[in-house]
Amino acid sequence: KGMTPPQRIPFPLEEICMDWQQRQRPGAGLLNLGSTCYINVILQCLTYTPPLANYLLSREHRRLCCQQGFCMMCIMEAHVRKVLRSSTSAIWPRAVIRNLKFIGEEFEPDMAGDAFEFLCCSLKAMQKACLSGSSNLDISSQTATIVHQIFGGFLKSRVTCLRCQAVSDSYKAFLNVPLDIKEASSIIAALENFVTPKQLDGQKCFKCGKCEKKITISKRIAVHHVPKVFTMCLERAAGHTGKKISRIVEYPKYLDLQPYMSDIPGELLLYSLYAVVVHSGDTCLDGHFFCYTKASNGLWYKMDDESVDNCGIHAVLRQQAYLLFYAR
Repeated sequence: KGMTPPQRIPFPLEEICMDWQQRQRPGAGLLNLGSTCYINVILQCLTYTPPLANYLLSREHRRLCCQQGFCMMCIMEAHVRKVLRSSTSAIWPRAVIRNLKFIGEEFEPDMAGDAFEFLCCSLKAMQKACLSGSSNLDISSQTATIVHQIFGGFLKSRVTCLRCQAVSDSYKAFLNVPLDIKEASSIIAALENFVTPKQLDGQKCFKCGKCEKKITISKRIAVHHVPKVFTMCLERAAGHTGKKISRIVEYPKYLDLQPYMSDIPGELLLYSLYAVVVHSGDTCLDGHFFCYTKASNGLWYKMDDESVDNCGIHAVLRQQAYLLFYAR
């Protein structure tokens, strides 16, 4: 509603299966090359994203892929199969490390990196692979790939002129939502702050098309279209100093997105937690990443590079979370 529908849908939404099609014990851990823990946690979280894993295990992309050279979807397809079907306790994510410069120019195998940046670059590379061979697609059609059908949603930004009450709406696709946690004790509080209207004065150069003057406006951002998988980044960097917001921010096992929608639906929009990325360290510039994921057997595991250890949900919910993954 309010947006231009896609002219073509590269991947039909009804073909996405949210439940694991194969149930088994967790797969292999991932060996660390020295500074690659930020890569390992994202690879594990993507591997245990049920709709993505189902698609990659079907090998559908490889059958249709005509891309020459680097293809992130082909790499992820091979990686997920190798992890979930390995007979060893840990493997090297060689193909990913070997092609790191194609995923993001800022990444180096022997240098530490940020897990959220690697997630963003990985999804962007996967999206590019999905669009390979599809020319002249409109913007709406580009958001109908398997990547956007799983991780993508739309935000609605409503600007209201506080002088004449004129309203202007705009829409933006997203694959994840960054949350300000400076004054939030829980992600519920952070989400409430995210959708709370903000007043911006005319000094910010906002010009009302009706008044034709720089005026004070009210701006509200809310979720307009929900994704199948809702990913949040808890912004732990305190400014540009590298200092870290280290306190625990509470997050639930189940999350209802209904209160954060631009138009309140009549039904619950219930999501279930399935992966958590944790950063340990005194500052954002150093430290270590590990994660917790829910495997296809329904059990939770702490995945710390090559180590994969069973754990309970209570341990999962007590972490200093950096990234949270919820599946509808």
